[in-house]
Amino acid sequence: MSPKLLSVIVPAYKQEKTIKKDLENINSILSEGLKDCDYEIICVVDGELDGTWKEAEKVKSSKVRVVGYKHNKGKGYAVRYGMVRSKGDLVSFLDAGMDISPKGIMMLMAHMEWYNADIIVGSKRHPVSRVNYPFLRHLYSVGYHMGTKLLFGLPLSDTQSGIKIFKREVLEKVLPRLLVKRYAMDVEMLAVSKRLSFGRIYEAPIEVMFDKRTSGISWKTTFKMAWDTLEVFYRLRILHYYDDHNNRNWVYDPELDFRVNVV
Repeated sequence: MSPKLLSVIVPAYKQEKTIKKDLENINSILSEGLKDCDYEIICVVDGELDGTWKEAEKVKSSKVRVVGYKHNKGKGYAVRYGMVRSKGDLVSFLDAGMDISPKGIMMLMAHMEWYNADIIVGSKRHPVSRVNYPFLRHLYSVGYHMGTKLLFGLPLSDTQSGIKIFKREVLEKVLPRLLVKRYAMDVEMLAVSKRLSFGRIYEAPIEVMFDKRTSGISWKTTFKMAWDTLEVFYRLRILHYYDDHNNRNWVYDPELDFRVNVV
């Protein structure tokens, strides 16, 4: 059965030069590509650090809503902040910047229906994906994939692409448990979903055109991501932090309470 509403979360950090064009592009593609489903686009401004919010609000469409907060908190926080304010039967997130084509959303939705999946992950390493991929970033991706597969047993070749789609019932269970605000947010969401028996996680092809000016990864970022990933493993396998019986110890943030569905 086709969903009645798709929510697309677009986290935006210091993107005043491109965010208006990005949102208009996403809106145009969804309006043309979604025939049996309505949609909403929620742009989350991850900190009022420049004119991103002002530029995003210039988009003239009832489908686009702009939300956010004053201080930068990281992509993981921004994605969850938007998800809490979503209403869709399916909830997706897509990185701003348009390295990843928004057309991939329709492909992910098709895979969701074909496999009756809980989660569909856009994968740069899918054999049908079209990717312009710098060698060092590819090398990093392969290494990180090997590490996460060893730690979490996720049936995926790419956990880090900035496009994924979730059934709402998955998020209702998973979101209240999550902690990662910046690095390794994707791995935490996927590993906790698998832990909670939402194991129908599959990959779909995407189209990626990396901007060489912004696609580099520093050693500092690599270290922080590895550290965050190990912390997720420790909470998952050692502390059993994410398990139901440990709910009294979950860190509660009313801004991220999915059950409240803040509007």
